[in-house]
Amino acid sequence: MTHVTERGGGPANNSGTEGLQPWTAGSGRTSRKRTVTYADAGVSIHAGERAVELLKSKVAKAQRPEVLGDLGGFAGLFRLDTKRYKNPILASSTDGVGTKLVIAQQLDIHDTVGIDLVAMVVDDLVACGAEPLFLLDYIACGEVVPDKVAEIGAGISDGCRYAGCALLGGETAEHPGVLRPDEYDLSATGVGVVEESEILGRDRVEVGDVVIAMRSSGLHSNGYSLVRHVLLGAGRMRLDTVVDDFGKQRTLGEELLTPTKIYARDCLKLISEAEVRALAHVTGGGIPGNLVRVLPEHVDAVVNRSTWKPQPIFDLVQSKGRIEDSEMESTFNMGVGMFAIVSPEDADRALAFLAGRGIDAWQAGEIIEGTGTVQMIGQHTRG
Repeated sequence: MTHVTERGGGPANNSGTEGLQPWTAGSGRTSRKRTVTYADAGVSIHAGERAVELLKSKVAKAQRPEVLGDLGGFAGLFRLDTKRYKNPILASSTDGVGTKLVIAQQLDIHDTVGIDLVAMVVDDLVACGAEPLFLLDYIACGEVVPDKVAEIGAGISDGCRYAGCALLGGETAEHPGVLRPDEYDLSATGVGVVEESEILGRDRVEVGDVVIAMRSSGLHSNGYSLVRHVLLGAGRMRLDTVVDDFGKQRTLGEELLTPTKIYARDCLKLISEAEVRALAHVTGGGIPGNLVRVLPEHVDAVVNRSTWKPQPIFDLVQSKGRIEDSEMESTFNMGVGMFAIVSPEDADRALAFLAGRGIDAWQAGEIIEGTGTVQMIGQHTRG
């Protein structure tokens, strides 16, 4: 993060006047009893400066040789190597983590949600074939606690390293009176680059292509408002509840904070090894709502549910909430975080390559003649 604006020590209310001494009128001139400071409004510059110092070592680990300058400037600088491309196209994406942050705040665990933040941005970038170059983050909090901000930043830095991009800068802002002292929200914007002739998308997809699924790490970062309502609200489950189906004495809270899988590097390598037509990052909207985004109007994608088994967390959410199958599939990834549509000639090569990189992937369907829709067939294996 480039700048951190301040945290305070004094109380604040909606009127912004609590704890402040008013100006008073003296004989013939204006006087006052005390000087009002930014800290009186709930903002401390010193805490922000401390947070930046704690972050520097973390950010230094998420760099690329194209980065210019040091942390703390007014803007992040990145030298684009235009010699690598004939017609470079910049791609951009912005996203957040959503209400998964509520779980992190309840458990007071803050070093994983930064990975989620990076994943949501960079895996949208790679979906068009772009290599993520750099990311800028924004942290809004009710009170800047330097150690907590450093934990969040450490997760963002880890995510950038996993994705191969630089953490170029960002901002941490304090919003007393808007957010509670223990509350924060995250967002980030990423920039990538792709050769114009190599942009992936629906115009490349053909009848006969193979649909390859890549397993998710769990819920990722979507549908948490429904999850919290079903499990923690109506279901009255505790975050420290051990769920046998999760294995190894794993608690509900640990499962819900599982970081989002980052596919960017693996997908870029796959593009160089096989004929990839399109990639679909499965986020809000589920499999049908995201896979349809890479389909031309004259084809359908047929996805066979029987080719994989969703993780136990999905069964728990569905059973506790008595949620219809269609609602589950339109809200959650159901165990698939990324799809690759590849040429039939390269399907086996693609699967072998992904397996070699430790990615759990399988052939989940095919592209047929149609009207630009996703056909979900079969049933997931259970038990």
